Parts: sequence; structure tokens; C-alpha cells
Amino acid sequence: MSRLRLGIATAVARLVAAVLRVGGSGGTSAPGKVLLALAPQAIAQRSARLARGCAVISATNGKTTTSAIVAEIMRADGATLVHNHAGANMAGGIAATLIDQDGDFGLFEVDEFWLPGLVQQLEPRAVLMANLFRDQLDRYGELDQIVNRWREVAESPRSGRLVLNADDPLIAGLGDGVDDPLYFGLEDIEAGSASPQHASEQACCPVCGSQFTYSVYFVGHLGHYRCPNGHASRPNPQITASEITLRGLGGSSFTLNLGAESFSIGLAMPGLYNVYNAVAAAALAVSLGVASDDIVAGIEAASPAFGRAEALDVAGRECSIMLIKNPAGANEVLRTLASDNEPRALLIALNDRIADGRDISWIWDADFEQLASSVDEITCTGSRSVELALRLKYAGIAPERVRVEANLGPALDGALATSTSRLVVLPTYTAMLEIRGLLVARGAATGSFA
Repeated sequence: MSRLRLGIATAVARLVAAVLRVGGSGGTSAPGKVLLALAPQAIAQRSARLARGCAVISATNGKTTTSAIVAEIMRADGATLVHNHAGANMAGGIAATLIDQDGDFGLFEVDEFWLPGLVQQLEPRAVLMANLFRDQLDRYGELDQIVNRWREVAESPRSGRLVLNADDPLIAGLGDGVDDPLYFGLEDIEAGSASPQHASEQACCPVCGSQFTYSVYFVGHLGHYRCPNGHASRPNPQITASEITLRGLGGSSFTLNLGAESFSIGLAMPGLYNVYNAVAAAALAVSLGVASDDIVAGIEAASPAFGRAEALDVAGRECSIMLIKNPAGANEVLRTLASDNEPRALLIALNDRIADGRDISWIWDADFEQLASSVDEITCTGSRSVELALRLKYAGIAPERVRVEANLGPALDGALATSTSRLVVLPTYTAMLEIRGLLVARGAATGSFA
């Protein structure tokens, strides 16, 4: 493809972006889609200009948060980032990022389904595969389909170094036969459980097909596992977290082990799942040759992205927003809430749009029973608010503690007006974008990535 064609395509795409900004649209992918329609190889051509190359992050849960932590680490390392921080993680969003930002290092979170094709174009220095959970079955199908697509990435010479979660048997096996994969995981068995959540995946040995046996479960099917017949087992991770202390919504602390070095870390993000995100970010940074001090500084400087446990002041009330979108992620959020002793009201927003997944049956695998004694009152909202209220009834939550208001604006107003305690909002993806729009209009949040 000629430079002239790429230049013309880039100019047109930037014009589209400018028009959208003038029109007040927050669209992050449309300019990239225009660019790719005019110049199909634009991602490969523009990413090749990044002086320090790029890295790619993919996962079912935690892509945006892990990317935000890696971004802080790379800034501490002196990088100028080209980063799709708004979360537009398909081809259009990556292309738009490459024409909208200037920098020397590319950091891209990538949708699970799009990972193989985008890795072929980006040719990253490293690819982080952090976890795989059941999510949006109407779009992705069963996990085996994603695992097979990711195996293409693992076997590709264009993928750079693989950074893999040793605690996820669906991920760890991708390192078999690969040159020098880097593994990360958790080593503090006190932070886990001897029994699985009922929504955990049934991971099986790839050699004999027997279900793995676990000595500890951390999040869903993530834990320490082995084949009962002695075939596959959890690999020994080089980058680990130990001595983990969780402080409810107040964050966490842990010891980060980078090979022979150990560092005490204070993390401003709650939950065991965010400890995983931080350790994954550290492992990716190690694969890129970042110094240990910069890794520690970056993790401790990181703050929650919008909708990922970010705390805001809304009409004089403290409000935390925590995205939920599948059983594993929801269960970790619910576990974090249950472990926090502060009084709170809850607003749960359940939509079933394309970006959320049309199938909402996952709410029956989320352990809402944990809310029975940990919240004052609950407001259900969104396009499937009635089904959500039914789920809460079966979770043992008294009907008089549950209010249903399908429209998000009035639901937010009602939740703010009827309680003086902290308000925690649990939205699905499109509901999170709507909430952000409402809060930006009220001056409680700035900017937009919708």
C-alpha cells in the first residue's frame, strides 16, 4: 500500500473524528473503521512507526484495568503512550487510536475474539493472555472456541513473548512448546478457598480429559491444579503475589515477587481480581525489560478506571461504580462487597444490548446471595430490571428491600435520595456508559469515552 493512499485515508479518518467531536459524539471507533475501509493495512503500517514497539493485552475480565496499570508502569519507564484507554478494543478502535495519538510505545487492550487478527497486524513485543471465563455465549460461543483462536496466537511467530496466567489452566496450556513463556500467578493460599464457586468452569487435562483437581481456588477456575493422572499441572510462575491483604472497597496490599526480588505493594483497587490484574501488569512489564522500581511505582500510582471501582462524589454522596458482565467477574465484585463492613445502598443496572450480551441467564450463576446481609437496599434498573429483581428474590433478599425502576436516570435519582449511606452501582457495560453520560452531565465525572 502506497504512502500516498495511507496519507489520504488518514486525513479522511481524522476529518471524520473532528466532525464527530464537533457534533458532540463520543464515538471512538468510527474514524478507525473509515481508515480501515480506505487502507486495510493501516494498523500494520502505523504501528510499525512506534519506536519502542507495542504490547497487547487480552482477557475476559480485567483488560481495561490491567492496561491502566501497565500504562502507569510504562510512563514511569519514560514511554510516551499510544493507548486505547477508552476501551475500544476491536480493529476500528485500535486503528482510531493509532491516528489520534502520537507516542513511542503502543499499549493495546484487545477483544478476545479479535486477538489473532490484530496480533498479526501489530506484531507486538509481548502478548499478555490474562484469563478466560464464560462470557457472552451468544457472541463467543463456548470457551473452547476462544481457546482455539488464542492457540493461533501462541503459535504465531508474530506474537512476541507470551505472558500467561499460570493459575488459569485454559491459558497456561497455551505455553506448551512455546519458546520462553513468562508465567504469573498467586501464591497465597490463604487468599483462596478449598471449594469452587458453583459457576466455576470445569477445566480438564488436555492429555487424558480428566477434570483437574485443585488444592486451592482463587477466582472461578483460577487456582492451583493438577491432573489426577499425573499429566498436566500448573506451571511454576516467575512473577507472583503473596501475603495478600484485602480491605474491602478500601483496596489491598500484597508482596510482589519479581523473580528473586520482593516488594511490598499498596494497591488502590479492591478485590482479589485486581491483585491478579496488578501481577499480570507486572509480568508484562518484566517481559518488556522494565526496571523493578518502575514496575512498583507504576502499580502504586494506578487508580481505577471509570466503572472499575472508581469512587466519585455524586450530589454530596460517595458513589462507587463496579462493572459486572459475567458470573466470574460479578462474583468477585459481590465477594468484595460482602467483605466490606460499611453500610451501603446498591443500584444494579442490567441491560441486554449487543455489547452486554443478549443472554442474561448468567445472573443465575452469580452469587447474589452474598448481598443478603451486606446492603441496606437495592434498586434494580435497566432493560432487564424485572428479571434482576426476580433473581434477587430467589437469592433470599426481602422484596421490601428491592425497588424496580427501569429507567436509569430516575433509578439513580431514587437511589441517591432514599439512603444516606455510600451508593454502589453495579452496571453491565452499556449501562455503565449511560451512567457515565449522566454523571458527566451533572458534573460528577469529566470527559467521555462512550
